[in-house]
Amino acid sequence: MKKVFVAGHRGLVGSATMAALAPLKSYELITRTHEELDLRDPAATRAFFMSERPDYVVMSAAKVGGIAANISFPADFLHINLAIQLSVFDAAYSAGIERMIFLGSSCIYPRECPQPIREDYLLTGPLEGTNRPYALAKIAGVESCWSFNRQHQQRYLALMPTNLYGPGDNYHPEHSHVLPALMRRFHEAKVQKAPSVIVWGSGKPRREFMYSSDLGEAIAFLLGLPDKKFETLTAPDAVPLINVGVGEDITIRELAERVKATVGYDGDLIFDTTKPDGTPRKLLDVTRLTALGWKAKTSFEIGLRAAYDDFLQRHVVEDATLR
Repeated sequence: MKKVFVAGHRGLVGSATMAALAPLKSYELITRTHEELDLRDPAATRAFFMSERPDYVVMSAAKVGGIAANISFPADFLHINLAIQLSVFDAAYSAGIERMIFLGSSCIYPRECPQPIREDYLLTGPLEGTNRPYALAKIAGVESCWSFNRQHQQRYLALMPTNLYGPGDNYHPEHSHVLPALMRRFHEAKVQKAPSVIVWGSGKPRREFMYSSDLGEAIAFLLGLPDKKFETLTAPDAVPLINVGVGEDITIRELAERVKATVGYDGDLIFDTTKPDGTPRKLLDVTRLTALGWKAKTSFEIGLRAAYDDFLQRHVVEDATLR
């Protein structure tokens, strides 16, 4: 039985990873809350790793947020994520872990990128300015995986998921990602019978969305690969990077319409073009992961319904009939 430390197990990615790994009898899962272990603290993190001696690590702990949060707290997004990564990578190497899966984000790729985005487009152009600090921190994580693989013959793999949503998401109306933020805005507008909801930007950018449990299943799939296959993915002669997505995207306007319908809001949409759009398009090329034998399975319609049910269950609902 392999001991797996899931860093950030209460977040969107971490909770999906836990749900995917928990039924598998080949794993013993190890977790720590932020109160129990501050992963920014190198000494505490190393002591934890040396004591628990996990075999595998899923590195999903991170400070994350949408455009507004990235614009408001750039130093936090850069330094907190760098601190967590430096601490965990050092501790993992010191404890001799066998495998690590590091979770990044599709924002690591250049703002103007050929579509769909292949893994080898990394560092081929300028980043999107609104989330550059966060992207640079995640690029550093990818480079850390490759550097440890080259210098110390480790087996660290970086996964770059597309935009995620699902149970355990952050539904802050401004600081969360676009889908959960819209879900909350539409829900509150429905409860308050507001005539309209404002959506940031023009509505023209295209985004890809994946249900969080699918990412959890992808992590479980990759973590369970036979040694030879996993070693091929983390060979020192190439960046150990794999995209995880669904292979299709929609416009922000289409997203807003879909979320609006799921929530059951009947008002108008108003697009505030004074707000930034962000990257024009971010559709990931998932050929590499598909070739390994894995593909996302949750339809957007089913995922949206499940996400809204989660929102209703975890937040105060003024009118129970909205369920």
